[in-house]
Amino acid sequence: MSDVIDVSVDSPAAMMALGRRLANVLEPGDLLVLSGELGAGKTTLARGIGEGLGVRGPVTSPTFVIARRHPSLSNGPALVHVDAYRLGSTAEIDDLDLDIEGAVTVVEWGAGRVEHLSDSWLLIELREDGQGRCASIRPVGPRWDSVDFALVLSSR
Repeated sequence: MSDVIDVSVDSPAAMMALGRRLANVLEPGDLLVLSGELGAGKTTLARGIGEGLGVRGPVTSPTFVIARRHPSLSNGPALVHVDAYRLGSTAEIDDLDLDIEGAVTVVEWGAGRVEHLSDSWLLIELREDGQGRCASIRPVGPRWDSVDFALVLSSR
């Protein structure tokens, strides 16, 4: 599947809810690449994903620590939350020794930096749309072929 799905997000609570809905289809080994301007809602989306996965929190911006692992409080996958803003090369990403296979990995500012980590990823671009935010979700790779995002994103 390579179609882009656009979702209107009119508040931080709606961004959290989007993250929780996405978490319903996430599995260990999944890579999510978040892009958007400063303040676009990347960390809020990651927080919603963490809440949906049932991980130990709070999920906060990993800007200063670069990467933070949140273990599952149930039998679900852990969340690895990365801020790639200050990382300049793929070698620096590789040096983090992320547990890609054993966790759901969410990378803020990761576009163009982390796609080599997996043959499939979700690119989620957050932007202002005049009424709030728009989340454009682009599934890349075979992992997402069987996921019906229209159904996932329409559920409450």
